[in-house]
Amino acid sequence: MIATLEYVDILDRSEMLGRMVLDSEVYEAYAEAKHALVNDSEAQQLIKEFTAVKDQYEDVQRFGRYHPDYSEIMKLVRTKKRAMDLNDKVAAYKIAERNFQSLLDEISQYIAFSVSEQIKVPRDGAALTDSGCGCGSGGGCGCKAS
Repeated sequence: MIATLEYVDILDRSEMLGRMVLDSEVYEAYAEAKHALVNDSEAQQLIKEFTAVKDQYEDVQRFGRYHPDYSEIMKLVRTKKRAMDLNDKVAAYKIAERNFQSLLDEISQYIAFSVSEQIKVPRDGAALTDSGCGCGSGGGCGCKAS
């Protein structure tokens, strides 16, 4: 590809935008919350326990309510998730992550709409979901592909 001045200008501006995002208060809050979460042994233990139960939950989901441990695993996964979500470091991280995602979504929308109002932009951290799950498999996963 031949680099044009326009192409170089777009790259420069995108790098500048990236630096602005990394220098933003929203990103700083996210990075601090992530650092606090990673360095909190209690939160890490809760995440580890939830992940272990989640693996069991995925096995149970293959058979549904016919699995012998269905009720027990379903209760356990909800209990572990609640314990994890109630941890102050986990909760602060989720809030900071949501705020950062909102900033990225807003930037994406601004860029897309500056080109055309018809461009579909993810919102609330979700993939493009107008035609089902947005997986692109053509409905192979069971989503509603149009």
